[in-house]
Amino acid sequence: MQKTRLYEEHLSLGAKMVSYSGFLMPVEYSGITAEHMAVRHSAGMFDVSHMGEFWVKGPGAFAFLQKITSNNVAKLSPGKAQYSCFPNGKGGIVDDLLVYQYSEEKYLLVVNAGNIKKDWDWCVQNNDEGAELENASDRMSLLAVQGPYAAAILQNLTPVILADIPSFSFVTGTLAGIDQVMISHTGYTGAGGFELYVNNEDAPVLWRKILEAGRSDGLIPAGLGARDTLRLEMGFCLYGNDIDESTSPIEAGLGWITSFKDNKVFIDKERLWNQKQAGVERQLKGFVLQEKGIPRNGYDIVDANGHTIGKVTSGTMSPVLKRGIGLGYVSENHWKSGSEIFIRIRNKDIRAQIVRPPFI
Repeated sequence: MQKTRLYEEHLSLGAKMVSYSGFLMPVEYSGITAEHMAVRHSAGMFDVSHMGEFWVKGPGAFAFLQKITSNNVAKLSPGKAQYSCFPNGKGGIVDDLLVYQYSEEKYLLVVNAGNIKKDWDWCVQNNDEGAELENASDRMSLLAVQGPYAAAILQNLTPVILADIPSFSFVTGTLAGIDQVMISHTGYTGAGGFELYVNNEDAPVLWRKILEAGRSDGLIPAGLGARDTLRLEMGFCLYGNDIDESTSPIEAGLGWITSFKDNKVFIDKERLWNQKQAGVERQLKGFVLQEKGIPRNGYDIVDANGHTIGKVTSGTMSPVLKRGIGLGYVSENHWKSGSEIFIRIRNKDIRAQIVRPPFI
């Protein structure tokens, strides 16, 4: 199992460690619900250094990214980021990712930990444009400071004016005495905050200084358990659950990151355009249970007559709502918000309602 540079920090804080995407990662410290509510009401900090980072540089970088990603890279400018995906040439998704533009010939791709090798191979195999590719995943650490107090806590540690960084934008500056920190106004929680990219050797000092600076404001370390419940309350997709090689961005409700305009030519464009025009037989939808129960990945979604109409891809008990929530692919005629569906939990059909995320 791989370990992030913060592994010893997690052990010293009493974290419960689990295997995740080939890494030993903290799933919780003080409890998933406590960490979840801290992020919603004050602040929490996550070690997400298991994520992968690829540099794409040179004269061929733009053309390469326009072809291999679904979103329109032409909409980026230096200091901006966008959410996108790699279509797989068969109507599915290799991975979802963030694309950061440093300059017209320099980009950073941030990919999911479990897909680093697959994504790297995919990029190399499809690099007909001669872009310079560099896998920096083993050299970079990533901390996510999330919550309503995140900006105020970090502002005490940096001369960079954080309020001047719009959402899905970034700057490189000094933070906690560490130079060349990439400060990104992004996150996976819906609670606001920043993601901080640093060299591995700087990660432990940065982690400790942020914990110390945020203690009086209620900042606590948070693990993957809270990260999952937080993203689910917002209806954000998790690769391997809600999207994968067999799901298209159109089915997954990711048409907004699939650009068919501005003469952009990309892998699977024609296939996905035809799917968008003809419609799909299933779509990823959010739901809230109307009775007691906790939905889980793989549970059947059925109609009032007990006929299977889909599968749950992600589910949990919402710490904010105190109700079961989830995502799942549902067949046509059950997509409208307010539609009644049922989640089959231990052979009992639990009533639920289609709800458009976010759930809170």
